[in-house]
Amino acid sequence: MRKTFLFIILSLIVTTVNAQTKGNKVGYIDMEYILQNVPNYIEAKAQLEQKAQKWKQEIEAKKIEINKLTEALKAEKPLLTAELIEEREAEIKFLENEKLDYQQKRFGPNGDLIIQKAGLVKPIQDQVFTAVQDIAEARKYDFIFDKSSHLTILFAAKRFDISDQVIRVLNRTEKREQLTKKQLQQEQAKEEKEDALDENPDLAAREKALSDKKAAREKLVTDKKAAQEEAKRKYEERRQKLLAEKEAKKNGTVVAADKTETNDTPATVTADSTAVNKATTQEVKPSNAVEERKKALEEKRKKILEEREANKKALEEKRLKDIQEKEALKKANEVK
Repeated sequence: MRKTFLFIILSLIVTTVNAQTKGNKVGYIDMEYILQNVPNYIEAKAQLEQKAQKWKQEIEAKKIEINKLTEALKAEKPLLTAELIEEREAEIKFLENEKLDYQQKRFGPNGDLIIQKAGLVKPIQDQVFTAVQDIAEARKYDFIFDKSSHLTILFAAKRFDISDQVIRVLNRTEKREQLTKKQLQQEQAKEEKEDALDENPDLAAREKALSDKKAAREKLVTDKKAAQEEAKRKYEERRQKLLAEKEAKKNGTVVAADKTETNDTPATVTADSTAVNKATTQEVKPSNAVEERKKALEEKRKKILEEREANKKALEEKRLKDIQEKEALKKANEVK
């Protein structure tokens, strides 16, 4: 009731002074989103869910035991005396009460699950509130609301959401404890740059555009280099193949036919031997096809070199253009 009354008062104040405070700076956070992006909270929540699952299994085991006793009593009731029946029913009722007490202890309004969940969330909420206050003071916010609270927000533009800024502040605090002095200075410079981008959305958009261009340029260079390496590899394979063929023809290497008959006459054997020796002693001249392939490879190599020079020139022109854009952006920021 008190929270509802407070939110109503805040809503009335904002509505009343809205016309006079058009220059007020308003922001909001999403506490649920922040909690889901804090590693410590996620880990502790997983451990708590394991505990809750174990408690549910214990309750289910008690239910199964009670059901077994109830079924056994129904089956044996005609054979038991009134005194034994009353004793069995008292035991079942005792176990049911014990189960309900245990269930209330673990999952009731004041049970272990609610208490431990509150203890898990509270330290992080305190850190979030501190971070929100620091951001509000540093960036001159007049109002910061929690989107996940009971305060009804019918519409909220994304540019007023500072949840990611709060997460960065929380992560920075955790990182600083593990950094050296030099690393801390580098981290502070990085934080100042991030804060400047948060403060100036236009600058952030231009920075993102430059980063995208740089990534595209690096990808283009990488792809070109890979293509050149592949072309070089294929050229080297062809060259080695042609050299091997040329060497084979120069040495007069021929493939001998397999012998399929064993009863050849001496005259036939002598004739075959003479033909082989004659073919071996003859000098084999390079064919026109080899010369043409060599010429084609030479032309292709020249073409590849020309493409390399053209790509190099294009990259240099693009680099100069990026430098000019950065200088223009720097001047524009100084003017602002």
